[in-house]
Amino acid sequence: MEFFYPNWINDMWRILGHIFFNDRHHFEIKGEKRFNKEQIIEFCTEQGIALYDTACEVRRLKDNASDKFLEVVTPTDINTLLAALPHCTAIVTTGQKATDVIVETFGCPEPAVGEACGITVNDKEILFWRMPSSSRAYPLPLEKKAAQYCKLFNII
Repeated sequence: MEFFYPNWINDMWRILGHIFFNDRHHFEIKGEKRFNKEQIIEFCTEQGIALYDTACEVRRLKDNASDKFLEVVTPTDINTLLAALPHCTAIVTTGQKATDVIVETFGCPEPAVGEACGITVNDKEILFWRMPSSSRAYPLPLEKKAAQYCKLFNII
């Protein structure tokens, strides 16, 4: 994949378009079934949003995108990654597998969906947010997912 959340039927960029621009189609390229990668990168840079995977090596156990059939072979060294981002105030996961990696890495409790807990990373306290999945397979309307994400962006 060239960038994060590129699948047309994933709603991440629609959620953020809805929150920040009151337009769920803000990041879509009109007449095409794809998102404007350059516009998304510019937006994330302006907002201070960094994206990264919680695993550097995974194995798909079935030919689908479900986390249920995803095996983490090599988790990301999140401590080293965050040491390079000294102004980072939060880690946010959008799926169960990513949440599992963070919980295992830091030995912290798993927040409820839409909630956060404090964790210590490299002697610094940051928030660990667990957001609803932006996948349409997650049974929650886009507007309700956006409301959960609003909590994240209003607090940080």
